[in-house]
Amino acid sequence: MTESRSRERVLPTQEGVVGARPELGGAFATPSFADKSRDHPGESGLIRAPATITLRGRELAWGSRTFIVGILNVTPDSFSGDGLLAATPSGEGWVQERAVEVARTMVEQGADVLDIGGESSRPGHEEVDAAEERRRVVPVIAAVRAALPEIPISVDTVKPSVAEAALDAGTDLLNDVWGVADDDSMARLAAERGVPLIVMHNRAEARYRNVLAEVITDLERALERAVRAGVDWEQLIVDPGFGFGKAPVHNLALLRGLGELRILGRPIMLGTSRKSTLGKVLDLPADQRLEATLATTALGIAAGVDLVRVHDVRPNVRVARMSDAVLRGMPMDWLPQGDRA
Repeated sequence: MTESRSRERVLPTQEGVVGARPELGGAFATPSFADKSRDHPGESGLIRAPATITLRGRELAWGSRTFIVGILNVTPDSFSGDGLLAATPSGEGWVQERAVEVARTMVEQGADVLDIGGESSRPGHEEVDAAEERRRVVPVIAAVRAALPEIPISVDTVKPSVAEAALDAGTDLLNDVWGVADDDSMARLAAERGVPLIVMHNRAEARYRNVLAEVITDLERALERAVRAGVDWEQLIVDPGFGFGKAPVHNLALLRGLGELRILGRPIMLGTSRKSTLGKVLDLPADQRLEATLATTALGIAAGVDLVRVHDVRPNVRVARMSDAVLRGMPMDWLPQGDRA
């Protein structure tokens, strides 16, 4: 036996052991562990339904229905072709006016939240410095907030300085597309401002041994990191990052196993809208991927997602309502007055 193998392992000391009391018989005859989760408020060791959160007076009652997040890109290079800076006929004022117009339309069509971003996150995108990103998104957020004071707004960014400026301009929650990064500065900002945080999965390269297991593990670690940074557990939302650091084969596997993310015990947001994997499957450009998006919306709802982040609000609202009617039961207020008997 070598010297290294002769060393004994040092293992953790067991704590919270309830000793055996054989004289009492029955259940007391053998030792067991006490539930130490009870010593920590909010912990149970068991999956429980996420609590309702309220944004701008609107309740997001998880499990009651699917919520629609409308995408508003203030970029010149969005993969989907909808970036407001791709064509600016009369300067920045036009961008804000157009953003408000698009936002109004999305809300009229049924969007529950508007997600505003100023940097493309497509594979191989050109990075934007914080000053430029703030210049893009802050005036738009302020304009949309002034025009639509009751609609919740999230900011899609990886930069805490941009997120902070967006909060000052009227944003209600943070959407961190690098939520699994080791740096916890975005989580600390969310904690300081008391706002919800969407933690999205991402990787610098698409390399996995077991994509679903690794996505869940990475997200679990990110959630723990956010809680340590001070974010309230009930303020956390997860996004598996469809299309982010994943090849098409990984994205499809992720969709097949999407329901497994419920083990995290957090609301789930899914963003497949117009993504390249849909184009790979159907050999279609971004502006012809609506049907594929709607299919993934329905599949996601069947798997238990709570929010879908989309470009085309009205058709996705219709798919969500139909899917919810089948899976969750149809609320009476969805029915025409004459059909409520």
